Amino acid sequence: MLLPIHPKNPPERLLQKVVDCLRKDGVIIYPTDTVYGLGCDIYSKKGIERICKIKNISPEKSNFSCICESVSIISDYAVQVSTSIYKMMKRTLPGPYTYVLRASKKIPRHFQSERKTVGIRVVDNHIVTDLVRLLGNPMLTTSLREDDNILEYLTDPELIHEKYKSIVDMVIDGGQGGIIPSTLVDCSFEDDTFEVIREGAGSLELLY
Repeated sequence: MLLPIHPKNPPERLLQKVVDCLRKDGVIIYPTDTVYGLGCDIYSKKGIERICKIKNISPEKSNFSCICESVSIISDYAVQVSTSIYKMMKRTLPGPYTYVLRASKKIPRHFQSERKTVGIRVVDNHIVTDLVRLLGNPMLTTSLREDDNILEYLTDPELIHEKYKSIVDMVIDGGQGGIIPSTLVDCSFEDDTFEVIREGAGSLELLY
């Protein structure tokens, strides 16, 4: 199903359709502030298994991230976030950054990495922010990048739908997607240090 949703003023009735899909172990493709993402409810083990199959990776070795509604609730899903790291996240989010943090008990085991960490995003996109708010908990996110090659169908929602319509439940058309992924920052260390794992759309200058 291809579902057009206005990116600035997403109607709640349409978002509720997506939420209903997610709560039934659905897998969706949706716009973010960077590239189009593939996702499901983080508490849906079946949904995560489906995404692993689509991405051709093992669930035990996956390192997925999740999208939170706001910075203020990150502490519910991550532990030992220092004041300086929290200030950095407040400075850069919502925005094109993914922060790797130590997972709290609210993150299900089937979602955590082997290091018991979790990647967390707060995106600058009204559709996704409102969607996660209605869902009531974070949503898994992983990009549609394939072998690091950016192809046209990864940015055009109609072409994305043509390619994935038989293996996902819904594709949200929120306009043309980007081609640069988020900047990935590892903040899972025991002190206040962090390491930039991948330079993406988020400016490195804002981290310091």
